[in-house]
Amino acid sequence: MTQPERLPDFPTGGCAVVIGGSGGIGRAIAIQLAERGCDVALSYFKGSARADETASLVRSAGREAHVGQVDLREEVEVRRFVDEAAQHFGGVHTAVYAAGPYIPMRFIGQQPAAAFREVMEHDAFGCFHLVQAALPHLRKAKGSFTAIVTPAIRRYAVRDILSAAPKAAIEQLVKGLAAEEGRFGVRANAVGVGVITDGLYHALVESGDFDQRFLDASRQAMALKRLGTADEVAEGVVFLASQRARWITGQTLMIDGGYAI
Repeated sequence: MTQPERLPDFPTGGCAVVIGGSGGIGRAIAIQLAERGCDVALSYFKGSARADETASLVRSAGREAHVGQVDLREEVEVRRFVDEAAQHFGGVHTAVYAAGPYIPMRFIGQQPAAAFREVMEHDAFGCFHLVQAALPHLRKAKGSFTAIVTPAIRRYAVRDILSAAPKAAIEQLVKGLAAEEGRFGVRANAVGVGVITDGLYHALVESGDFDQRFLDASRQAMALKRLGTADEVAEGVVFLASQRARWITGQTLMIDGGYAI
């Protein structure tokens, strides 16, 4: 019996846009996309040196990289970055929202309203701005949108409201995008990321938000009894973004060691 020819994971033209390419997860995603044949446009907010390092690793994988500074709160900046990437590479077939600001872990009653507002503007509004900027390009390419969220939207972690609230909004945005844009061939999914040893992990340890008691409790709450890595998260993100997942949309895949079971 003749086996059907397997489709390439990603189109040969255009690029993948990775918002948050200077972070640990964003970097791992950008590298894995490059290893699967994608040119990558990656953004950063403050970490220019880290973004340049990511771009260098993308180029080492044999693909082209474009780097831009973007304030996700500014709709015009987000749209300009995506449009420039599309013009430079001849289109955008994949958009990945992998950004997320540092979040001080406090009880709801101890979080200043200003902190809640700032995180919502950076995260929930930032993702919304990316969706609107990327949509015209994704429709042309029949492409995919993937966003990083958190398992705290399934199993709330005490003091984690600044993560859970904006990511819950992002998950609903992803579901709405899948429902409304499927008629144009656009897919949208999310990945819930558990506690990993990359990205903001080190800042949270240094601040004391991730103390040994918290880390031990996190491991105990996971079915696999260990923390994850950015590479493990990226594997799931890249799968959902690829043609291997071409009949998957509107879903949230928890990559959390079994925390949200």
